[in-house]
Amino acid sequence: MITYRDSGVDIDAGNRTVDLLAASVASTATDEVLAGGGGFGGIYAADRLGPGKVLVASTDGVGTKAELAGRYGRWHDLGIDVVNHCVNDILVVGAEPLFFLDYIATSRLVPEVAADIVAGIAEACREAGCALLGGETAEMPGVYRPGAVDIAGTIVGMADRDNLWPRLDEIGEGDLVVGLPSSGPHTNGYSLIRRLLDGRKPAPELLDSLLAPHRSYLPMVRSLQAGGVAPKALAHITGGGLVDNLPRVLPDGLGATVELGSWEVPEPFVTLVAWSGIEDGEAFRTWNMGIGMALVVDSGLGGRAAELGCVEIGSVVPASGDERVVFTGSWR
Repeated sequence: MITYRDSGVDIDAGNRTVDLLAASVASTATDEVLAGGGGFGGIYAADRLGPGKVLVASTDGVGTKAELAGRYGRWHDLGIDVVNHCVNDILVVGAEPLFFLDYIATSRLVPEVAADIVAGIAEACREAGCALLGGETAEMPGVYRPGAVDIAGTIVGMADRDNLWPRLDEIGEGDLVVGLPSSGPHTNGYSLIRRLLDGRKPAPELLDSLLAPHRSYLPMVRSLQAGGVAPKALAHITGGGLVDNLPRVLPDGLGATVELGSWEVPEPFVTLVAWSGIEDGEAFRTWNMGIGMALVVDSGLGGRAAELGCVEIGSVVPASGDERVVFTGSWR
């Protein structure tokens, strides 16, 4: 006799996983949650949605950072990563988080690992005021190699139709580009990072900075708005870096100059660039290089933005063709 467990799927481990993560899921419940984890579908009351409101949704994952974190048993922070990445993605259009759904897939389910990841997800959801409405853990031997874990999530938020970003008709030549500092590589560029680490024993401080959780920019953007700094556009600096992400929120015919040296490129990027030997252009497309969110603001708000934690990194300029972000100066 050959059982399902013999083929690599342990139903009992799946049930134990659900039991272990139940408290984490429950800790994120808001008044709008009518039915959450444990059922076939989560139910969220839409009473908060009124005239002029729109729903904003996004899906993303932590990519190959999961493999590096798994080498060192750093599972908890991966949960924070996936939530904050998604929070930032809907933030750039002006949305506040409502609820989140997670997906964890592996070759063999280890209940304690899944529970640790979900505890991180729940922590980030609580910080964002976002309900963890449900999710899925999938055990798929033969699809994933032994020990591999894949983590993804979907977020749904709410925004005012009349206050969406970017406000393309307000952006013009001479506007400032300001940056908010990242907490490390976030969730991008890890295929190269892992290759660079092969055969090396990283210092504990370097490893900590490589595996630091993806920063949520929701509190910082709220602080800017409360302080009188009204962004015209926000760009989440993910894969493709400033080069590819900043043009996504600029009108046709406009680009940006970015002044290298206007911020100090932090570790671990200095070490990663030295180890790889890649050119600046490639480095600034592979990693965020210390700027995790870029904002376009009126030229008169530079001083106030600096007081609230931003750094002025460039300005909006006319642009034509494919090269819409031009770097000047040097960061070395």
